[in-house]
Amino acid sequence: MSVEKKKIEELHWLVRPDTIRKLWLGGCAVLGALVLADLFVAPHPYFGIDGNFGFNAWFGFAACAAMVFGAKALSLLLKRADTYYDATEQGSETDNV
Repeated sequence: MSVEKKKIEELHWLVRPDTIRKLWLGGCAVLGALVLADLFVAPHPYFGIDGNFGFNAWFGFAACAAMVFGAKALSLLLKRADTYYDATEQGSETDNV
């Protein structure tokens, strides 16, 4: 047995490259099957657009992308310097002890 193969076998099963690839393929297969299942389920739309094929998939993706971009924008407003909690020269917490 080669040294590289032995190192891969010693890794935890969730961090092995082969396992990661299988998990990605399995997840994509499940997501694809769920979108295809939309063909066999009769929609009961409340609004006009939610009766479209694959609505839940693309709406969920769009909502997730909006949250990521919103969080990025919010981080620009709320970001503090790396030294924000460091003790300052005047009025540091150690002065009150």
